[in-house]
Amino acid sequence: MTASITIRLATKEDRESLSRLFHAIEVHYWGADAPTQEAVSAHVDRDILNSGCEMAIAECDGVAVGLTTFALLYPAPDLGGQLLMKDLFVTSDARGRGIGRAMLEYLARLAVQRGCVRLDWTAETDNPRALALYDSLGAKRVTEKVYFRVDGDCLKQWASDGAQRIADSIDKPISG
Repeated sequence: MTASITIRLATKEDRESLSRLFHAIEVHYWGADAPTQEAVSAHVDRDILNSGCEMAIAECDGVAVGLTTFALLYPAPDLGGQLLMKDLFVTSDARGRGIGRAMLEYLARLAVQRGCVRLDWTAETDNPRALALYDSLGAKRVTEKVYFRVDGDCLKQWASDGAQRIADSIDKPISG
């Protein structure tokens, strides 16, 4: 018998499943250094469910096995939008069953329904299975873009320096 896969937008009522999936993501990336299930559940309640971040959840026979997070961004070509996928995750026991592909197809339909002209995402270069999937779908690798990140102490310093520059500029008269 073939498993039934359902993909839909996640809601606050999916809190338990989302907490489990977000914890699985943490364990996947950080192993023994991952936060506890309780800490992740508190994070989901406090931050994620109230963030405005959109999520789609994949269920196999009623059990949550996949998650994707995404946002609609503007501007994009032709006065359309861009659906930017932040993450796509399928639990280890459900990988290789077409769920990742189904989730991407779901996002593509959603993007078109919402007037988007493209669907973008990043991928880690050390994830050959994901890269192979994306290549097999005909996704174009965007080589003319560079992905940047500011994090940790550098992010805090930028925030502090920027706040000081704004405060300094407010005190100066506008000339010209």
